[in-house]
Amino acid sequence: MQRYHLNFLALPLYIYQKIQSIIIDMKAFKLKLATFSIALAMASMLGTSCNSLTKTQKGTAIGAGAGGTIGALIGKRAGNTALGAIIGGALGGTAGAFIGRNMDKQAAEIKNTVPGAQVVREGEGIIVKFDSGILFDIDKTALKPVAKTNIDQLSASLKKNPETNILIVGHTDNTGTAAHNMDLSVRRAEAVKAYAIAAGVDASRLTTQGKGDTEPIADNTTVDGRTQNRRVEIVIVANDQMKNQAKQVAVN
Repeated sequence: MQRYHLNFLALPLYIYQKIQSIIIDMKAFKLKLATFSIALAMASMLGTSCNSLTKTQKGTAIGAGAGGTIGALIGKRAGNTALGAIIGGALGGTAGAFIGRNMDKQAAEIKNTVPGAQVVREGEGIIVKFDSGILFDIDKTALKPVAKTNIDQLSASLKKNPETNILIVGHTDNTGTAAHNMDLSVRRAEAVKAYAIAAGVDASRLTTQGKGDTEPIADNTTVDGRTQNRRVEIVIVANDQMKNQAKQVAVN
């Protein structure tokens, strides 16, 4: 490692302090660069090796190896707000495995009770996806009757598992202007939140985001692709109470 030596007696105090400040800034930059490199390496490893892991094992590895900051970076690089929310809050290790087992149980319950939903177990969380065609008419924000049934069913599970927080993310295809799509996605997410609250879910557990057409999961040049991109994702993650329980399990 390169060493920096300065002769204090040979330099006026002001110049000495300035040079020392530059050296400190250089070291801080190197540390940030190293941290960013680790994040990229973690993203690469996750992309190439995660297929061989179970969802619970993946959550354990992600949290233990990456932590919240790097996890959030991975989610951002992937263009996936839902995944970023899960990885960003992951504990990892034994605590993460405890949370993962709880999420396994709730995911199975949702699959059995909400037939209109696609349920994905991911790390220390759950992503529940609804095709917007199930929830809304085209370019509308009023929930369809079948949508209310689905959200009622999901809300029942959320109320049975109060130690979680829920992020509702609205998405659109790229038809129309970016501003219109963003507004539509926000209002649809808010509509789902409002109905879940009416169904008895504690409002303090619910947050919303609208992503417009910025996070497509399919080809917007095809009808089928646009249909897939018009969706609402409901992300279920551990709240502080569950995390504290998980940490106690890890210590004991």
